Amino acid sequence: MIRVGLKDGITDPEGANVKKSLELLGFDNIVGVKTSKIFEITVEELDEEKAREEAENMCKKLLANPVIHSYEINIE
Repeated sequence: MIRVGLKDGITDPEGANVKKSLELLGFDNIVGVKTSKIFEITVEELDEEKAREEAENMCKKLLANPVIHSYEINIE
């Protein structure tokens, strides 16, 4: 699983809209909302380190923009 989200300090308009909508619905204890994307990618690789390297390359080449995104990789 790869989770891609905006870095701290980057404006998240979707998260802000969700927060505002939740507050309008009466959820007044919301401190913040951040959005992220989760990619569940299945690869055939027995070596966990090689699978992690491949996932890193996927993030660097396509899934994340290093200027605005951070990402987290979990190998299962």
